[in-house]
Parts: sequence; C-alpha cells; structure tokens
Amino acid sequence: MDFSIITPQIWAKIWEGLGETLQMVGISGLFTVLLGLPLGVLLFSLGGAGKVGRATGATVGFAVNIVRSFPYAILMVSLIEVTKLIVGTSIGPVAASVSLTVAAVPFFARLVESALRDVPSGKTDAALAMGSSHIQIIWKVWLAEALPSLVAAITTTIVTIVGYSAMAGLIGGGGLGRLAYNYGYQRFIGEVMVITIIILILLVQIIQLVGEGIAKMVDHR
Repeated sequence: MDFSIITPQIWAKIWEGLGETLQMVGISGLFTVLLGLPLGVLLFSLGGAGKVGRATGATVGFAVNIVRSFPYAILMVSLIEVTKLIVGTSIGPVAASVSLTVAAVPFFARLVESALRDVPSGKTDAALAMGSSHIQIIWKVWLAEALPSLVAAITTTIVTIVGYSAMAGLIGGGGLGRLAYNYGYQRFIGEVMVITIIILILLVQIIQLVGEGIAKMVDHR
C-alpha cells in the first residue's frame, strides 16, 4: 500500500464523503427514533390489549415484518419514486435518508418492543392500582424502566444505519460508500478503500462507546 498516491483532492473527497455519511446517519437516525419508538410502544401495548388488540397487533407486526424482510438494496431502489415525492430528488444524502429511515424504523421498533417486555409486569400493575393513566404508564413506567435497553437499541440501530449508508452510496446516496466504489473499485485505488473502511470502523466504535456510556449513566437499577 502506497498512501502517498492519495492527493489532497482525494483527501478532500474523503472528508466530504464522511460529512455526507454523518448527514445520512444523523437524519435517518433522528426520524427512526421519532417514528420507531411509538411504533414499538404500539406493538407492545397491543400484545396485552385483549383479543381485538392482539389481532390488531398481529396485523401491525405482520406489516413491520414485511418491511424488515426486504434486503436494503432492493428496498432502496423500490423507494426511488417515493423519495422523489418527499424530497424532490432521488440522489444525495438527504434522499438516501428516506430509504434508510424506512429500513431502520421496523428494526428499531422490534428492539423497542423487546426492551419493554423486560419491564416487570408488577410495576405496571402497581401504576394501574395507583390510578395512573395509560400515557403516564408509558412515560413513567415502561420507557423509564426500559431506558438503558432503549439506549442500547438506539445504539444498535445507528450502527446498522452506518452499514446501510455505505450501500446507499452505490445508488447515488453519496458518502463513504460512493467514494470507496468510485475510487477503490472503479479506479483501482485500493488505498482509498482501506481508508474508508478504517473510518467506518472508527465511526462504529465511537458510536458504540458513546451508546454504552449513556446506557450506564441512565441505568439506576
């Protein structure tokens, strides 16, 4: 490997690609939490809401599983027209954030549902006995008790989005994935491929460390 062949112009492209990757991950991560958290709570709530509730929950869960079953590359291509309607274009990091969000929301919702299942049912019963409303139970019992697990779920989801963002770059999403393909594969500059892989590894490690640190801070058990 001769990294001296990487010119200042290529380094500029690498930092630009990193910025686009962070933009994709940031936008899609935010909307994934905003949409996936209530969806996960809904899935958990319907599981214990009687026969009608369980039937509704099964229907919602089936729809979630359908989206999760799509390989991301296929999902991304199939959402091109939808992406154009939402953001006005099908290329660029903002456009890629649409398919990244659609792919990540069902994944995160299932993690939220799993985290809420770990909350002791006795605490919910106690809150009901004290006259708490359903909203109060969600915020002050379910989400509060499951907060460390929810932070871990967010961390896992963001790491997954980082991996998806590399694939998004191959179809006009930009970011490090596109850079690795253009320079590392098409132009046979293997050094660029190595650098982008190292950057992605470091990015994932930082996200994981920060997530674990926050999870420990909010865990008062």
